[in-house]
Amino acid sequence: MSSVLFVGGTGQISAACVPLALEQGWDVTVLNRGTSSLRTLLEEVRSVHADVRDPAAVRAALGDAQFDVVADFISFNPEHAATAVELYTGRTGQYVYISSASAYQTPPQHLPVTEETPLDNPYWQYSRDKADSEALLLRAHAERGFPVTVVRPSATFDRTRVPTPGSWTDVERLRRGAPVVVVGDGTTLWTITRAADFAIGFVGLFGRAEAIGEAFHITSDLAPTWNEIYQALAGLLGVPAHLVHAPAEVIAAVDQRLGDSLLGDKAYSFVLDNSKIRSLVPAFAPTATLEEGLQESLDWYLADPARQGSDPHLESVFDEVVRRV
Repeated sequence: MSSVLFVGGTGQISAACVPLALEQGWDVTVLNRGTSSLRTLLEEVRSVHADVRDPAAVRAALGDAQFDVVADFISFNPEHAATAVELYTGRTGQYVYISSASAYQTPPQHLPVTEETPLDNPYWQYSRDKADSEALLLRAHAERGFPVTVVRPSATFDRTRVPTPGSWTDVERLRRGAPVVVVGDGTTLWTITRAADFAIGFVGLFGRAEAIGEAFHITSDLAPTWNEIYQALAGLLGVPAHLVHAPAEVIAAVDQRLGDSLLGDKAYSFVLDNSKIRSLVPAFAPTATLEEGLQESLDWYLADPARQGSDPHLESVFDEVVRRV
């Protein structure tokens, strides 16, 4: 039986990939700190606990274990990537690095974006760190034969969130009739992907020799406008949508962190060509509609009052943006 080590395994994206890998017959081990309570692991998963920022602890936890695939969801900068090269060289036949589609040229000069689009995001440090990490890993592949495959998700969500900048705070504002801040004029296209759909493409790359040394983005073809996303949420909630449009620069002046993520990832139309992943994994064919994906998340959220509520900081940010525009 082929084996895979998930580094992370309980996050928004990885938690959908772990059960699919099991279903497809992989022997699954998850390495993390064991602190997540939002998403739990199935009994069939072997769980190993260590702080991945402590290489000695990781080596001690893994011992002499070997894996056909290592899927790393929690390396975010070149230092993390360099550590991964040292930890997993000789331990795996394929190291799958989860990067980000936000690393692509922003704004893109041409749509749809392909894997050949340059990595060039001047707005968001997170994205530049991902691009620099990719460069380090691909250099290790060229120089040392490190078996890296790069995967670039974009706006991937599971039932525990909705794909808007404010997530449940946006939902709560809609529910009570408060103005909801929408970046720009709301007409830019934004590609969103359900984590369960992403998992099909992602797990389909495991053990594929032709994927080593290559990069793939894995997204749906669903690219609604921001206005359509918020209006769909309001429709499913049975409430009117009171949308207030604000330039990303205005939002950034109120909250730099949120503003950077908007300027670097959400303020420009972003549509991706998934021909490359489909050529290797034909089973990757997301079909869920916008409303179906959003309803799945709303059902989870509304089922338990303990899950509900706003982020006080985001509430104050949005109120201030509304005042400014």
